[in-house]
Amino acid sequence: MDFKELKIILKRLYKVYVKKHIKNILVALLLSIVVAGTTAGIAWLLDPAVKKIFIDQDRTLAWFIPLLIIITFSSKGLSLYFARIIIIRIGEEIAGQIKKEISNHILISDVQTLENRHSGKYISNIMHDTGQIQNLVSTGVLNLMKDSFSVIALVSLMFYQNWKLALFAILMMPLAAGLARTLGKRIGKATREASLTSGNLVSFLSEILKGSKMIKIYQKEKIENEKAKKVIDELVERNIKIGAILVRATPIMETLTGFMIAGFIFFSGKLIASGDLEVNQFFSFLAAMMLAYQPIRSLATINMAAYSGAAAFKRISQVVDKEIQVLENKNNPDLLIKNSDIEFKEVFFKYDSVDTQAIRDINLKIPGNTMSAFVGHSGAGKSTIINLLPRFYDAQKGSITIDGQNIKDVSLKSLRKNISLVSQDVILFDDTIRNNIAYAKEDASQKEIERACKFAAADEFILKLKNGYDTIVGENGVRLSGGQKQRISIARAILKESPIILLDEATSSLDSESEKIVQDAILNLIKNKTTLVIAHRLSTIHNANNIFVLKNGNIINNGNHDFLISNCKEYKSLYEKQLK
Repeated sequence: MDFKELKIILKRLYKVYVKKHIKNILVALLLSIVVAGTTAGIAWLLDPAVKKIFIDQDRTLAWFIPLLIIITFSSKGLSLYFARIIIIRIGEEIAGQIKKEISNHILISDVQTLENRHSGKYISNIMHDTGQIQNLVSTGVLNLMKDSFSVIALVSLMFYQNWKLALFAILMMPLAAGLARTLGKRIGKATREASLTSGNLVSFLSEILKGSKMIKIYQKEKIENEKAKKVIDELVERNIKIGAILVRATPIMETLTGFMIAGFIFFSGKLIASGDLEVNQFFSFLAAMMLAYQPIRSLATINMAAYSGAAAFKRISQVVDKEIQVLENKNNPDLLIKNSDIEFKEVFFKYDSVDTQAIRDINLKIPGNTMSAFVGHSGAGKSTIINLLPRFYDAQKGSITIDGQNIKDVSLKSLRKNISLVSQDVILFDDTIRNNIAYAKEDASQKEIERACKFAAADEFILKLKNGYDTIVGENGVRLSGGQKQRISIARAILKESPIILLDEATSSLDSESEKIVQDAILNLIKNKTTLVIAHRLSTIHNANNIFVLKNGNIINNGNHDFLISNCKEYKSLYEKQLK
């Protein structure tokens, strides 16, 4: 990252996030001026202290000057405390705002955008990158204000005491500035690499947690452990590199300071001998110079925080600036449901990750309150058709209508409000059974929840649990069986009372007994509803009003079961293979 890009990024960070806190920053600025003034005041007080107390032995000032020193130190401490509190709050609020924006972006992003990036990368943005920005805004801004004013005040005092010594003392400042600029560029690159590695580690840990059973059954613990060591070692090395760059300025600054102090003492000795400098001025000047050392060193490394924070903000900007393909249009009217008739007209769709069309020239009509099924080999396009209806994706060509209303021309909220989904991949939250079901209707009464569970054939097993509806299901329902999770999913869909139901191979992973129970529950769910079913087991769709047979993204035939058995070789082949 060059200096020009750094300026652009920091300018955006200021305009979008920092500017709204300008009043509090100004208060912190005033407090920083007090800190700088009192720091210089401490050094200046050594002049009268040495002269009046030790040389002149003034008894009156012997207690007054120490009292002033106590007041000055206390004023500095309180001012620095309140300045830090203000800036810390600003930094945390900005980091929190950015975290909220990332979370919101994840929630409103279309499915394809989310699928093209590993979830671990988003977690790294929230946990790691926002921390870098918070450090820049809080520590960086405070140090810039406090240390800049402190250096100005202390250098001014040094010139006041002796301009010749002051000129000599400030020779190291341009050297420190040049050093900081060089190290700043390196720290930006190092933190970018560390962030990528951190994201890889989060992604890896997420995968081994999800795949723990698979790892154990295939006895891959040793291999995965080696992978973990490799990723962690890489992150450790990246962080060591960052730490090394951060402290690289220390030996150089210490050496420069050593030369400066040695030269200062030698030069001061000559000035005192010639009568151009008094002992009390020497001590005051020495204190000012030593007190200036810390802020100068801090300022020499502040652009490292700038490059690091800017690099993190750049990575986050790439996320929040990503164009969302499927977005709510507040000007669109609500979907008005009459019969729930669905029609696809010349629909084409292609995923970003592949070159071939997932579906081509799809034309179909599904009358309201009927059941339509989609069959075909894996990759034929069944799930794509289902996912286009609630606009998880948008077709690149063609139109999809519900009761004659193009789904792109109605509000996204009203569209999805009228659609329920029951998938083979059941999503449950680490919460109670009651709350997982009520996710479909937040204000649902206990009676409504129990009614939905009864229709979903879920009430029987729920009542046998020790805590009943208050049972915590665990992460993604880990404490429940596949059939139990599916019945909770169906109860949730029943509670939503949507006129359109999407069933995505809802019973494909269940045993025969569970499948029978879930099938009965599904019959209650789809009664008097427009239902689209992706069928894994063709025996479950004998009663479908219409069955669409897909192959390579095209509908090659459609009709009821008996018609297709007689007239569609593809369907007959699929059916006969399942009978064997």
